[in-house]
Amino acid sequence: MKNRIVILLVIAITTIGVGMAEGQNRKIVGTVTSLEGLPLRNVTVMLKATKVSTQTDRQGKYFIEIPLSGGVLVFSLSGFEKQEVITESGNTINVVLKAGHKRAIAEEKDLKKFQSQPLREYEMRDKSLVGEGAVFSHLDWQQPNWNTEEYDAINENIFHSALQNPVSTFSIDVDAASYSNVRRFINNGQRPPKDVVRIEEMINYFEYDYPLPKGNDPFSIYTEVSSAPWNPNHRLVHIGLQGKKIPTENLPASNLVFLIDVSGSMSSVNKLPLLKASFKLLVNQLRAQDRVAIVVYAGAAGLVLPSTSGACKEQINEALDNLEAGGSTAGGEGIQLAYKIAKENFRVEGNNRVVIATDGDFNVGESSNASMERLVEEKRNDGIFLTVLGYGMGNYKDSKMEILADKGNGNYAYIDNILEAQKVLVNEFGGTLFTIAKDVKLQIEFNPTKVQAYRLIGYENRVLRNEDFNNDKKDAGDLGSGHTVTALYEVIPTGIESDYFKTDELKYQQLRPSALSPSSNEMLTVKFRYKDPNQETSKLIIRTLVDKNADIENTTTNFRWSAAVAAFGMILRESEFINGFNVEQAIQLAQNARGADKDGYRLEFINLVKTQSVVAEK
Repeated sequence: MKNRIVILLVIAITTIGVGMAEGQNRKIVGTVTSLEGLPLRNVTVMLKATKVSTQTDRQGKYFIEIPLSGGVLVFSLSGFEKQEVITESGNTINVVLKAGHKRAIAEEKDLKKFQSQPLREYEMRDKSLVGEGAVFSHLDWQQPNWNTEEYDAINENIFHSALQNPVSTFSIDVDAASYSNVRRFINNGQRPPKDVVRIEEMINYFEYDYPLPKGNDPFSIYTEVSSAPWNPNHRLVHIGLQGKKIPTENLPASNLVFLIDVSGSMSSVNKLPLLKASFKLLVNQLRAQDRVAIVVYAGAAGLVLPSTSGACKEQINEALDNLEAGGSTAGGEGIQLAYKIAKENFRVEGNNRVVIATDGDFNVGESSNASMERLVEEKRNDGIFLTVLGYGMGNYKDSKMEILADKGNGNYAYIDNILEAQKVLVNEFGGTLFTIAKDVKLQIEFNPTKVQAYRLIGYENRVLRNEDFNNDKKDAGDLGSGHTVTALYEVIPTGIESDYFKTDELKYQQLRPSALSPSSNEMLTVKFRYKDPNQETSKLIIRTLVDKNADIENTTTNFRWSAAVAAFGMILRESEFINGFNVEQAIQLAQNARGADKDGYRLEFINLVKTQSVVAEK
């Protein structure tokens, strides 16, 4: 009997010990992809110096349990460089593996083999633009010069006197292409060129916890102010917009045209193959009432799928599967045909949109930035919106893509991997494809008794003349369902000496604040103007902000997170205003403002900043 009791006690103690051990573990999940963004299966994920391991599934996903104390995860796959990752406090770790030297040589051989083979012809189903019986020619694929990426120059905004120039006006920007492009450079071990970094697009890549709009207005306006982390003598003003969220089932029926670049430069694995996988994610979101046509262009443009119900997913996906790359790039011709098809299938109360996917390397017909601008400006008057999806590297033409989106009532995303495609086309489906307001402008008037000088952080390419604010003919940015927009101003308070703003007194006139302004505690007034998607007369919303001298420790995670992202962007741009603020400080600020982060995008940013600090040391 005693022996039995002892055995039972041993079993009980062992069970308790195991239970305690299990309770001290934590679960780590994530996805492993290649540099081209494709999921990698059968990757071994091992906790270093232990026998604990697992493998990724065919979607590149894995699950592993590790001790609460953490450790180092080792990711390895034949043909790829092994990668070690120190586990942080989070439970999601996504990893990108680089191809090893032998694999790179094998891929180069495959490319040469591909170049020597004839390319598929696409029969033209629309003859109006290219003539009867036209087909895509068997042009030999030519490898582009891999150092021909193009970015518009950005001249950083400077401080302006609130007394002499009290008003600042700009168009909103919901694009996030710059952030994912910056990520691509850093993950490839390169420091992003300065003009790749558009700070407003980095800030707006992330969601913010703004209050949802109430009443009839489709927006809420959120304001907050505290000290600037990189210069405690300055103030940082945070302005946020939250668009109303429309449930997917209540979204209007869509008339979509996929305009896909199938020229030779799109043959790389991170271009057309990734593009196909991306569009299949989008097709899975479509409803029976939605319709899709597919237009492709290389040496000429052609219709490969007439407008088809979203219920016919197999038919749409089959058309995508049949696409192959070859020939030159007649981008202008493709745009004309896509808008023509969209207009033929126009839905008066619906969502009419062209979705163009390309590397932007147009080289046949209308191809200059100026001609692209004129082309899409003409087409936007037909009530057809535009989504631009960028792919690839080496010959990427960011400047052209940005123009297409800005001038064509559109938005712009850069797809560097399949996870980004999931974010843009699935997680943010409504915001990407459904516009709730167009020509959205902000105008800020600063009180010169409170503000000596101000500068808008980012938005350099979106600055408007002050008189443009009330001009309903002036084009501006568009906002999608559920989208948030964030803008930051750095402010020098009145009476504060600053090395960044010094002006001489005027000889012939003396400027003084209005006799009325000292009686006001307001720091500034925010004016917000927008149009409903189907109307041409704008509406106005006005809000004011009072500086309550809040310390940055007492601000919201919205404020501190946007400040951290802005600081990192300024560091990458080597801004004259960064005032010695460094990467380690940006990391600390971001870590303390991560918030809920249910999708792990903020943790990814923190790891990206850490990676950049390693890249910078090389």
